[in-house]
Amino acid sequence: MEKRKENAIYAVYIGLFIIFISAIYYAYISNKNLSKIPETEDYTYVSKLFDSKVKTVVKTEPLVMRPYNNADVKVLKNFYDYKDEESTQENSIINYENTYIQNSGTIYGGVNEDFDVRSILSGKVTSIKEDKLLGKIVTIEHSGKIVSTYSSLSEVTVKEDDEIAGGTIIGKSGQSNLEKDLGSHLLLEITINGSYVNPESTYDRQISDLTKKN
Repeated sequence: MEKRKENAIYAVYIGLFIIFISAIYYAYISNKNLSKIPETEDYTYVSKLFDSKVKTVVKTEPLVMRPYNNADVKVLKNFYDYKDEESTQENSIINYENTYIQNSGTIYGGVNEDFDVRSILSGKVTSIKEDKLLGKIVTIEHSGKIVSTYSSLSEVTVKEDDEIAGGTIIGKSGQSNLEKDLGSHLLLEITINGSYVNPESTYDRQISDLTKKN
C-alpha cells in the first residue's frame, strides 16, 4: 500500500515536471520564431498615422490683392459696365480732348502723394513700357490666363521677366496726360482669357473662382 502511494506521488511530480519543461520549450520556440521576422518587413502601426512625412490634402489658393496698401486710396474712376446704374457709368467715362472713352479698368488715387503700387498676384513681368498718354506701364501675367496692367506709374522697381510674388511693390503711382486732373493715381486693368473684368470684383477671391466664370 505504501509503495503504491509513493509511486503515485512520483507520477504526479514527473507529470508536473514534464508540463514545466514543455512550457519552457514552447516559450523558447515562440521567441525563436519571432526573431526570424525580417527587420525590413513593413508593418503598419498606429504611430505611422502621425508620421511627419504625411502630407496635407488641403491646399489653399492665394487671394487677389488690392494693388495698394494705403488705406486712404480710393476709387476715382469706375470700370465701365453697361449694366451699371447711370451715375456709375458717368464716373467710368474718361474725357480726353473732347473724346469720351469707356474706362476698361479702375483708377485709384485721392491722396496728396505718390503711393506704392503692388502686384495683385504672383506672376511674371512680361512688359514694361512708357506711353505718352498713360505714363509708365507694367504688365504681369498670372496663372489662370489672368493679366494685370498697371498704368500712370511715376517709377518702376521691377524688370521684364522678373518672377514676383503677390504683394511685391512694382512701382509708384504717378500722373498721366489722359487724366491730368486726378493727381497721383493708378489705372489698373485686369483681363481673364482676354476679356476685361472689373478689378473691384476680383479682390479677396481665388483664381479658380474667377476663371471658372470667364
